[in-house]
Amino acid sequence: MLFHQLMRPKGPITEPLALDSFLSFEWSQYHPTAFHNLVGKTSHFYHGFTDSELRRSGRMTQQQKEKRARLERDFGRPDPRSVEIEVANLLAIVAPEPQALEIHTDEHTDYPRAFRRLPHLTITHRTISSRAARTTKNPLFSINLLDNLIRHSSANHKRETIAFSKRRQSAAERLWIFLVERNYLRWFSVRKHVATPAMRAGVCEKRLSLRRVLWRRLFPSRIQLPDRWQDYYWRRTPTRCLANPRRHTLKLAT
Repeated sequence: MLFHQLMRPKGPITEPLALDSFLSFEWSQYHPTAFHNLVGKTSHFYHGFTDSELRRSGRMTQQQKEKRARLERDFGRPDPRSVEIEVANLLAIVAPEPQALEIHTDEHTDYPRAFRRLPHLTITHRTISSRAARTTKNPLFSINLLDNLIRHSSANHKRETIAFSKRRQSAAERLWIFLVERNYLRWFSVRKHVATPAMRAGVCEKRLSLRRVLWRRLFPSRIQLPDRWQDYYWRRTPTRCLANPRRHTLKLAT
């Protein structure tokens, strides 16, 4: 996380962006999670993510509805505006200064409301149907490919798995590792070995090795993380069913 904060572009975004919410769950299927991902449409550079708790939806039996009601009574109900809020938080991190952005998304109704929370940005919003063929010609190809790579690389996000994350915090930590690998260590095309997303975005000149990423220790007191991302670093992302989740309180980590 600190390495990405050190390396990621800090100036104006010079390419269109693709945004999508990647769906998974924590603890059980009664606790869905959405990870909001933002990537460069051309470079495929993975700028970052935030997450939202969701309420279980879709077709359920009467017994499942009763269990959901019981869990919400005991542990509370997720904020219905969380997607709107967290997408706005993500864009505020990636584009903190006034600028014009072109963003491609599906037809999720919370995205326009999230954009209206960012008066410093002039956003051209282009929507693409989720039913459109997911080929390289689809404007959402970069984000669709990212979603596929996350599911392919992480057992906890596969459709049917017993390796699901018990905590949203742990899922986020694994996703940060994937982000660094995808941007800086993995070729844009594994078959052709043509640049990396970071090279295509102009962030670095060559593909980095794991040794180069870890060659020195980084400290949050020297690299200022955005407030929202500090929640991930200090392990402040809650799981409703856990009364006392472990926090990052190691004194030597600062």
